[in-house]
Amino acid sequence: MTKPIDTRRRQAVQTLGAAAAGALLLGPAALRAQAAAGKPILVGLPLAQSGPAGVADHADFLNGAKLAVKELNAAGGVKGRPIELKVIDLDMMTPEGNQAAFRKVVDAKVQAIASPFTIIPIPAMEAAARYKAPYLNGNTSIVTVTEVRKNPKKYGHMFQMDPDETYYGAGFPIFLEQLQASGAWKPKNNKVHIVTEQLAYTQNITKSAQEHFKQRGKFEVVKVTNIQFPVQDWGPVLQELKATGAGVLMINHWVAAELAAFSKQFAAANPVPGALVYLQYGPSQPEYLTLAGAGAEGFIWGTVYGVYADKQGQAFRDKYKAEYLSKGGVMGMVYTGGGYDTIQLLSKVWAKVSPEDFDAVNAELRKTTYRGVNGFYRFDNADQAPLHYPLQTQKLEEGVAHLFFQVQGGQHRIISPDAVKEVGFKPAPWMK
Repeated sequence: MTKPIDTRRRQAVQTLGAAAAGALLLGPAALRAQAAAGKPILVGLPLAQSGPAGVADHADFLNGAKLAVKELNAAGGVKGRPIELKVIDLDMMTPEGNQAAFRKVVDAKVQAIASPFTIIPIPAMEAAARYKAPYLNGNTSIVTVTEVRKNPKKYGHMFQMDPDETYYGAGFPIFLEQLQASGAWKPKNNKVHIVTEQLAYTQNITKSAQEHFKQRGKFEVVKVTNIQFPVQDWGPVLQELKATGAGVLMINHWVAAELAAFSKQFAAANPVPGALVYLQYGPSQPEYLTLAGAGAEGFIWGTVYGVYADKQGQAFRDKYKAEYLSKGGVMGMVYTGGGYDTIQLLSKVWAKVSPEDFDAVNAELRKTTYRGVNGFYRFDNADQAPLHYPLQTQKLEEGVAHLFFQVQGGQHRIISPDAVKEVGFKPAPWMK
């Protein structure tokens, strides 16, 4: 008879042999994923927690990311692994502040870096250059995509979630022409007066707008007024606008509180009766409506990256409001969806390849397409950024739409492009 102890030994040997054979079949990447089962997947978020600008956008991004994490973890995470967010405070107004925050993220050995944006992108990129975890950002920056395009070996793990800022300038003339052609707006004249902050981001937008207005020939930029952040008094600007009398006023600034102050003063003074007034991006931040109040009515603003109001976008808006605004408040229209889409996109990639295998993750991102609440993402191009709709693609479901909103009834409503608009344009109070 065989002794019981010998039987157990044979069974143990057979089990070990099967395990070894399985290991050979799985391969090293699958083994790492299997060994890490249940271990949290860390996403590092360098976010501005205080400072003169950007805090609201970064809070929006965090809220959107947290909502995605909550949903994904409730459904079992990624192959049984929960996702965790590690927030690092970011001083994004200085090169040193950017580098310090991104180094801390790298030191935390995260599986991905996600950021709404940083105003000075190169120092942040440099700090994360050697650590090849995917870095997804909403920088809206020509500098970011240019560096990725020029040096894919160094920056090939960096992906911008939105088109660059030059599309603000390129898309605005098209919006005006389409609005005029619709018959909903008759410009008082063809003159454009641009007010622009002296920041690389806004200067790039102004330069692009000047170039495209000239190329298209329908409207003429007759004056550019430079402002310096922080704007203490809009009075001199209102006087210049009145003197020029342009039918289109482009206020190229991005700080919500300051644009709210401008809106209230403009609405009260009515310096250019009949003019169409466009505010670049800033009203997307929640405090704009809160601070401007009734003075916001009728103003138009745009973003090359924002939450749609289609079925998918509205479902997200409803979930977001239920989670964070059940007692009232204003929802941000840009980075709430950006944070949500970023985590959802990463989870889709991690379901296919190990989060620890950075090369595989980055390669998978380049060939992955994803329709989020802010549009359609693809990174299979030299910029590693989604396409602008309608300038880079004529198909909505192949790009991220350039959205134009108007404040109507105290709410942000999409008025363009037609493919995703909620309502039509209404003349502002000072246009009647």
